[in-house]
Amino acid sequence: MDIELLSKMLGELLLDHDTVGLPGLGTFVAEVVPASFSDRGYTINPPYRRLSFHAGHPADDTLARYYAQSNSRPEAEAKAIIAEYVSQLKAVLDERRIVVFPGLGRLRTTRDNTVFFVADEDLDIYPDGIALESVSLKTHMETPEDLSYAMSSLRGIIAPEEPAVAEPIAAPEPIPEEPAPAPEPEPVPEPAPEPEPAPEPTGKRSRWWLAPVIVLAVAVLALAAFLVLARVAPAFIDSILYTPEELSIINYEL
Repeated sequence: MDIELLSKMLGELLLDHDTVGLPGLGTFVAEVVPASFSDRGYTINPPYRRLSFHAGHPADDTLARYYAQSNSRPEAEAKAIIAEYVSQLKAVLDERRIVVFPGLGRLRTTRDNTVFFVADEDLDIYPDGIALESVSLKTHMETPEDLSYAMSSLRGIIAPEEPAVAEPIAAPEPIPEEPAPAPEPEPVPEPAPEPEPAPEPTGKRSRWWLAPVIVLAVAVLALAAFLVLARVAPAFIDSILYTPEELSIINYEL
């Protein structure tokens, strides 16, 4: 096995599988990225599948089964071959910090041995996105058909068509009326009883103004008491308004 064959098998498997593992190293993960906007919303990018590598994740047997079927070998033998080759790749990665997978991308490690994958710019593992391209709204030109359809739609919104006037329906011939029976004498209504006068309220009038007057009187008394204390015992007032440190500063300034 060589890196060309391994890259080819990985690329073919990733077209139909979301995960393909390398035993002892990690797992390739392909996930669909939905359509997005760029260039301040003037460019629409189609969906695509993004390929990444998760180091340390337990690998599955997808690659070994595919290698065994493609080369008509037992699956146990295929697992041994792949495990041995991946161990060689891991040694190269630890020494050179990079392993290139042709057609896929580059597997790299940092100084603290963190493994990450950089996919090729032209990598395409999304069969459902064939022929999808980015669309720039800046360069999109309206065709005469588009303009005609837009104008007809606006015309229907601004001036909707008037409903058709229905033809007048001929009035039916009048049916001769039968003589109405003589009205029966209406019963004389009994006089309604006069309403009893409503009882006059017996309670005292509401004294809603009493509470504000009491509050105002208490406030006036409190203010008068404060002014008397400020004149008679100013030191007591200062002890309430200022802390000892502020009093020492004020006395020092005086």
